[in-house]
Amino acid sequence: MNLPPLTQRFVLHFGEMGSRWGINRTVGQIYALLYVSAKPLNADEVGEALGFSRSNVSMGLKELQSWNLVRLIHQPNDRREYFQAPEDVWAIFRTLAAERRKREIDPTLSMLRDALMEQPSVAEDIHAQERMKQMHAFIELMTDWLDDVQKMDSATLASLMKMGSQVQKLLEMKDKVKNVFTPAKPSTEGADHGQL
Repeated sequence: MNLPPLTQRFVLHFGEMGSRWGINRTVGQIYALLYVSAKPLNADEVGEALGFSRSNVSMGLKELQSWNLVRLIHQPNDRREYFQAPEDVWAIFRTLAAERRKREIDPTLSMLRDALMEQPSVAEDIHAQERMKQMHAFIELMTDWLDDVQKMDSATLASLMKMGSQVQKLLEMKDKVKNVFTPAKPSTEGADHGQL
């Protein structure tokens, strides 16, 4: 690898983490290099920096393009294709969330919807369908939340994340205020015996 020490450490780590996230090491390293690079790189520059063959770099770049994680850029008077990762980490987060949803969550929701339409006749399937109903409700709630997150601009999303446990305190306060302003229901104790 022909990289400065700090960049090399980041690229190697991203390669290792990539395999845990379901992408191969080569793709992880290519992405990490493009992310920290000060300028767009062409495939030859990527291959030279990482010591990868042209075919490995080409396949890795295609994979990253299919995930919408790199942009193709053309330079004036240069026929080569250059690649660049988005600079906004929140844009990267939103892209990853959308792609993972399309590839992993949507097919699961589809399968669960089909399963919930069935009329099971044996006890084991009735129990299984009830558990699937719970999972479906949870995934729907999470995808609705992700849809809301996708609509937020980066500054709003960063502010929301910084709030952390303050959101829980705000919700607790809302419940306390609600209890103060919600009129108590009249007691019916003793009403059966004519008592007031």
